[in-house]
Amino acid sequence: MPRPKRSSRVLEKAQLRACGLKAIDPNLDFGNAGNLQNLTQQIEQLRAKIDTYNTALSIIDASRTDIEQLEKNLSSLCERLLLAVAVKYGKDSQEYVMAGGVRKSDRIRKSTATRLKASPEETSTENAKTA
Repeated sequence: MPRPKRSSRVLEKAQLRACGLKAIDPNLDFGNAGNLQNLTQQIEQLRAKIDTYNTALSIIDASRTDIEQLEKNLSSLCERLLLAVAVKYGKDSQEYVMAGGVRKSDRIRKSTATRLKASPEETSTENAKTA
């Protein structure tokens, strides 16, 4: 999901105020850097910084998309190589384990594990009923 781009209500408000001040007098100056030129300069600085920020976000989003695609490609390649080892040596071989797989004979089936766990409990509950 792309990151939201930034906008600035302060920038919009300052632009409207600058337009209003420009309508009063284009050379308005109240001293202590309180003039229309300074306001316009700071508006442009903020606009440039927001543009830079939003461009950086776009670059980050593009990089993230590239990384996700590369991860998918790498995962697919790893899976294909493991399957190739399984085809050549078998899923119960030492080579398959060395490539990162789990031997077929070492896998515990869920139904078997459930039966093994349930057996001692059933036995203890049956003993309690008969006693």
